[in-house]
Amino acid sequence: MNATNPDQINVILATDCGSTTTKAILIEKIDGHYRQTYRGEAPTTVEQPVADVTAGVINAATEVGELAGRRLVDEQGQLIRPVKPAGEGQPAEGCDIYISTSSAGGGLQMLVTGVVREMTAASAKRAALGAGAIVMDVIASNDRRKPHEQIQRIRELRPDMILMSGGTDGGTVEHVVRIAELIAPAKPQPRFGSGYRMPLIYAGNKEAAGLVREVFDDTVELSVVDNIRPVLERENLGPARDRIHDLFLEHVMAHAPGYDKLIAWTDAPIMPTPGAVGDILQQIAKARGINVVGVDIGGATTDVFSVFDGADGNPVFNRTVSANLGMSYSISNVCAETGMPNVLRWVHFDMDERELRNRVKNKMIRPTTIPQTLEALVFEQAVAREALRLAYIQHREFATTLKGVQQQRTVGDTFSQQKGGQSIVDNMKLDLLVASGGVLSHAPRMEQTAAMLIDAFEPEGVTELAKDSIFMMPHLGVLASVHPQAALEVFERDCLIYLGTCVAAKGRAKAGKNCFRYEISGEPINERGEMACGEIRRFPLSIEETAQIVIEPARGFDVGGGPGKRIEREVRGGEVGLILDARGRPLELPEDRDNCRSRVERWSRDLRLYSE
Repeated sequence: MNATNPDQINVILATDCGSTTTKAILIEKIDGHYRQTYRGEAPTTVEQPVADVTAGVINAATEVGELAGRRLVDEQGQLIRPVKPAGEGQPAEGCDIYISTSSAGGGLQMLVTGVVREMTAASAKRAALGAGAIVMDVIASNDRRKPHEQIQRIRELRPDMILMSGGTDGGTVEHVVRIAELIAPAKPQPRFGSGYRMPLIYAGNKEAAGLVREVFDDTVELSVVDNIRPVLERENLGPARDRIHDLFLEHVMAHAPGYDKLIAWTDAPIMPTPGAVGDILQQIAKARGINVVGVDIGGATTDVFSVFDGADGNPVFNRTVSANLGMSYSISNVCAETGMPNVLRWVHFDMDERELRNRVKNKMIRPTTIPQTLEALVFEQAVAREALRLAYIQHREFATTLKGVQQQRTVGDTFSQQKGGQSIVDNMKLDLLVASGGVLSHAPRMEQTAAMLIDAFEPEGVTELAKDSIFMMPHLGVLASVHPQAALEVFERDCLIYLGTCVAAKGRAKAGKNCFRYEISGEPINERGEMACGEIRRFPLSIEETAQIVIEPARGFDVGGGPGKRIEREVRGGEVGLILDARGRPLELPEDRDNCRSRVERWSRDLRLYSE
């Protein structure tokens, strides 16, 4: 891999090798700033009959080169580096660096173990998810399965690697060794490469490391890193995450078809796609000093990422994968989990439930189809709201303060929070909400994307809304490891399409009662008025424009300053503009179907979701 001076990087080629499509983008330095200029894609070729991931990379890079008028691939099918400027009748050639992410072949799949499910096992799961893995199962001493059931489960799974945690440093070693004695006789087999040893990372009580080594034979390749939970009050996820990334390259990628060649081409370590998305969100949160939530909704899964200030003031990153919530392969799971009445509450006209069930089955059979009628579009976006809402609930339950930590509590807290571990995801402190995934990124109108985000995530106070224009967050995540400035510039200028700002009041809404008074001043809006409970309004404010707002909430409502306290803020516009939401939080829809339909119809009309 080439060590390159960031100041000399002017042309960057980046690819994301997905399970079905390999997406390539070109980033160039123009007038002293980095911009994303061209994009191409080709089918991923990791499976038969090609069985060489680099073929898809070359095809995508060739398309980008043709669009850019720049030769990126030579006659031997190799990427051209370094850059050669245009000559007499000859186009410019090559790129300065080539970087890539990958989720081809199902991404990174891991088994996680710990002693106590809610403590060390939860910390290990956070480390694996943060590194971009899909966690296949969590084995713990208290997971209510008998030892022979746990051994059978370990045998059945074919993970890419295992992360083993347990105990605080200097604590008892007995329980940790017992977990190792479950894994060893199960002889877990890796998913790729029958001729290599299962990678196992031990990140538990350092006193037990020697005993754990003695339990395993040479069918396992054991790595020992610093304890994930050295003391109950602190997590130390970095060493385990770094080792996961290393093993992902050395083992998983090395044994997948064509990846050894791809690894030799890249100028930075290949990263799992979700890990790269998490990295760029952490970079933007740090650079701007804000709290961020990002979501990527796909056909089979929904990933939610968050960066929020922890109890000690330092930003805490969390990622969850809702493996059963998606818009094609998993669409029936969404409908089953939430119930068809919950989906239908977002639909503002009559729909036959039997016809809808057929629609769901057709989507599972033909996952790449897109809605052809308004009815089909409204129904798909209603399902998306529920999938996002459920995924966010799961994320908030997972992204908690550490359980098992002694905390000062009142008597009331003792009864309401006996398990400990309150969610650190606070919608009132959320500054930026970023959407990606087909149903959000490719909605026919920006207003629809904004409405799905607001209805599903229920942001409170003042929150900026944005979407990833062409799903380039993975490319920028791996670029941030080489050239953070370039990654942040492209993220702000080309990756994000700002939809606008949502201002929402927290509190129980009683229809018709006053929720808040507002005053908006700036170009082109100068307006003051009142919002009644149950109303939502949109004001035009373009992406280059800002406005000063003053919001005075009624008693019992909070818009960020505290109950009943006024706020003054500068807000930025976007493709949708400024949205004032007086529907209350939590958002409650009428149970009566006719009332619910008329209210949702009014909201969609006020936001101009489906008509001018």
